[in-house]
Amino acid sequence: MKHDKREPKLVKPEDIDPRHDWTRPLMAPGQMAVDFEERVDFRRLHNYRLGRARQALAGSDLGAILTFDQHNIRYISSTVIGEWARDKLTRYCLMTGNGDPYVWDFGSAAKHHRLYAPWLHHDHCRAGLLGLRGAVHPKMGLFKRAAAEIKSILVEEGVADMPLGVDMVELPMLFALQELGVEVRDGQQVMLDAREIKSRDELTLLNVSAAMVDGTYQKIGEALKPGIRESQIVALSNHDLYEKGSDCVEAINAISGERCSPHPHNFTDRLLRPGDQAFFDIIQSYMGYRTCYYRTFNVGRATDVQKDAYKRAREWIDTAIAMIRPGVRSDQVADCWPTAEKIGFTSEMEAFGLEFGHGLGLGLHERPIISRLNSFDDPMEIKAGMVFALETYCPATDGISAARIEEEIVVTDKGCKIITLYPAETLPIANAY
Repeated sequence: MKHDKREPKLVKPEDIDPRHDWTRPLMAPGQMAVDFEERVDFRRLHNYRLGRARQALAGSDLGAILTFDQHNIRYISSTVIGEWARDKLTRYCLMTGNGDPYVWDFGSAAKHHRLYAPWLHHDHCRAGLLGLRGAVHPKMGLFKRAAAEIKSILVEEGVADMPLGVDMVELPMLFALQELGVEVRDGQQVMLDAREIKSRDELTLLNVSAAMVDGTYQKIGEALKPGIRESQIVALSNHDLYEKGSDCVEAINAISGERCSPHPHNFTDRLLRPGDQAFFDIIQSYMGYRTCYYRTFNVGRATDVQKDAYKRAREWIDTAIAMIRPGVRSDQVADCWPTAEKIGFTSEMEAFGLEFGHGLGLGLHERPIISRLNSFDDPMEIKAGMVFALETYCPATDGISAARIEEEIVVTDKGCKIITLYPAETLPIANAY
């Protein structure tokens, strides 16, 4: 059954106005829908995201966008089937400039969408399977079959003679599309254009996600005693977040003692000891909306050099936060951070991610990306409605310890609002003695 042909549902700017009423604070409501408060309106959220994607596509030279990136699929279609699917490249979604989203999903998930996702056309929810990262050999013909189906939709929607934007893809799928004469271009930039400005529902979900981590840090601070392992902090955090309603704990960095400098970006079974400096990063999501939220603690006591490292990291992040307002460029923010050499590295590539800013939303790294590596050559204007994290790192002069701080901020029409609220103005001493 074919859907009725219709004009593209482009929306007016006033219909997708993302501005929050800044005379009121951002909500951090409970996670259940209620009849006595306006909380997140998920159909409004879907319409906003789809409207943004349509506008970004209309502003490009592409006729359609084909997405394999799980964040883009969720943004366009409001469908998700679990974190396990994130690296399989088997789910995909197509949206043309003249039509509504198609979703090809894993086996029975397609039938589930037809039953429970009425915002999608019934015949646009289809079962699909490609290569499972090569596990199904291309000689089976699944890629060619999928490419032919996609090409037929492009013809039906009247955009077959225009380029197709693709965000990420297995090579056999790319080759199959090209063999049918489809011109494939980079579609990720179009989707990142769409995703950079958050609606009020997105702001609320990001705020709830950050509030969940506020509470997890309270439990981490209480647990940081000599003898506990980094891995136990990771386990504690995972349990607490899933208990709170997280839908994905993507990663917990737990770094302590001599492992702090240089930053290894992973955790081990190391035992924490009295006087250790330790920092943690909690990357998790609620309804898909992610956190990236570092905090540094000392176990029981702190030395003067550890306190000094923390003080400098705090000064660097506060300087950046004070700059954030609409119209400021990302290179201006990056310029206020120390060079790689000042923090003990030989190049900005080697120091990347330590003095850093990155957009947050359904993805961990959205726009803007702010660093001394890229922002001077490709500056980006900061806009109201953006949400991003700023993070700094300062090694201590003892050659072992280091401080790491991160704050998530919402850009308002007047400046910015911090939504990561676990106290970090001064170095927290856990279980002081």
